[in-house]
Amino acid sequence: MTNRHWQRHGPDHRNGQAVGFADIRRRFDFRSVRLGRWVTPDERDRAATAFYDALCDLMVILGGNEVLIGLRGTLSLEYGLGGQLGVAAHYMPTSRAFALAKNAGPGSIAHEWFHAFDHYIADKAFMGAPSSMMGSRAWLDSRPAQSHPLNQRLFGCYQAVLLDADGKQPSELFQASAQADRERGQLYYSQPEELCARAFEAFVEDAGIRNGFLVRGSRTSPEARAGLYPQGVERERIKRAFSEYFSQLGQALKQQTSIP
Repeated sequence: MTNRHWQRHGPDHRNGQAVGFADIRRRFDFRSVRLGRWVTPDERDRAATAFYDALCDLMVILGGNEVLIGLRGTLSLEYGLGGQLGVAAHYMPTSRAFALAKNAGPGSIAHEWFHAFDHYIADKAFMGAPSSMMGSRAWLDSRPAQSHPLNQRLFGCYQAVLLDADGKQPSELFQASAQADRERGQLYYSQPEELCARAFEAFVEDAGIRNGFLVRGSRTSPEARAGLYPQGVERERIKRAFSEYFSQLGQALKQQTSIP
């Protein structure tokens, strides 16, 4: 991994010190951190620095703490370990792990972390949610909700992504994504969990800290030009919803209350 294809402009989280994956695991209380056997020591060290800064940047953007990033010790991290052909990064619900490919993962952390969060929050926001279900899909399926003020903010995020400003018709983001799926003969871009993860990417990329290892592509990529990321007024509405939810969640966590 090199930084030729991504740049970072943000606060110094390490005081100029080197960090390793052991530091990442301790700070964010990841359940496990696993590296592929073909990751060289140099690649490992550079990746650890990039991951550490990206996760700290995400924590600042969300206004949360380490508990949020590690999802209360339930989340695992994998780098350069196996993976799927042609897939730069992916989240695995069965093992609650997000994985980045050794040479193709930069820019994917925000997307995959949101999948992990969306999965983690499902049974805390909805009653009777199956263990593999994402919160975004549970909301779209009108699963019975767990009563909590933070959950109402979360549902506002899902609604902002999936429905229009009136909350009655599919959003422009959904319509563009469904069109892309029809053109490709697939069902991927228009799935609620993918729509919400891409919308979260846009929120993170617009937050002020520039980190191409954390997120990139929601503004000028071919996918963005095809409408697969929120645009214009809709993007601003979605960003407000995410900002309101995560700022309140972060305050609650810092006060040592639980994620609902």
